[in-house]
Amino acid sequence: MENISIIGLDLAKSVFQVHGAAADGSVVLRKKLTRSRVLSFFGGLPKCVVAMEACASSHYWAREIGRLGHEVRLIAPVYVKPFVKRNKNDAADAEAIVEAALRPTMRFVAPKSEEQQAAGMAFKTRDLFVRQRTQTINALRGHLAEYGVIAPKGKAHLGQLVSVIRDPDSGLPASVAELGRMLIERIEELGARIDELSEEVRNRARSDDTVSRLLTIPGIGPICAAAMVALAPPAQTFSKGRDFAAWLGLTPRQHSSGGKERLGRTSKMGQRDLRRLLVSGAMAMVYWTRRNGAPAGSWLARMIARKPAMLVAVALANRIARVAWALMARGGVYRAPEPAA
Repeated sequence: MENISIIGLDLAKSVFQVHGAAADGSVVLRKKLTRSRVLSFFGGLPKCVVAMEACASSHYWAREIGRLGHEVRLIAPVYVKPFVKRNKNDAADAEAIVEAALRPTMRFVAPKSEEQQAAGMAFKTRDLFVRQRTQTINALRGHLAEYGVIAPKGKAHLGQLVSVIRDPDSGLPASVAELGRMLIERIEELGARIDELSEEVRNRARSDDTVSRLLTIPGIGPICAAAMVALAPPAQTFSKGRDFAAWLGLTPRQHSSGGKERLGRTSKMGQRDLRRLLVSGAMAMVYWTRRNGAPAGSWLARMIARKPAMLVAVALANRIARVAWALMARGGVYRAPEPAA
């Protein structure tokens, strides 16, 4: 046990697999642990590196094992998979985690604190309620269309459906009107929950210095800024803004070989919620600029004049992500560039 330099821990609900290796990578220990024995096992070990896949419950175990004095490293599962030998099982997974963690160029995921995970949960819960409200509105539209009641898409036109359902002379069957009222109550309940969580996110934004500085960037609102602080890795993880944009999936996918560069569509890798928020904010800026105009000769004006709106929005989201990284890594607030002469 004294020769153990690194341990690969394959996480599970009940039964965990441990793979211990020496500094040269030779196998020292293979062991199964029940959930109740994990912390006592690591508490009796000399201080070493403990590597795990960054998956469900990994941040919890990273905090708990880190409190015992061990150095914890989380690895994205996609980087572990190439090291799995032949058949996949828990023992092979734990060994692959060790092999991946020993690579000198491996990239690791920073463990999240309880506060970060709580902030992320607030955002994700709000996002879930928004999707459920949209689903319920669409269900109501679809049901009423079977009775000749048509309304445009979107929450803004929900009032048309509500007025028909609540009109006793609408001609709808009583059972349909009653079910419609149940769906409306559900939509209103979800709307109230969304408003509560939105206010919670805004309160976090007011009290967090980093979020406040991110809000100075055009195209980033309270929800996006709070989500970026809660869901993104520490800015110091990336050496430059382009790396952060690439992590978000806002850079082209490469298919280069033989010295020939072939760039495709955006990779859409990384945190999809942040990417969606950044693109939505950028699209809002593109529409606003189309209506109100942009400074002559500016990058955005040139792009809008010759490129489709969605392409411009993705390119603008890339630029916003780079600026956000600079503010998180170096401090300061956003300063608009000087207009071209």
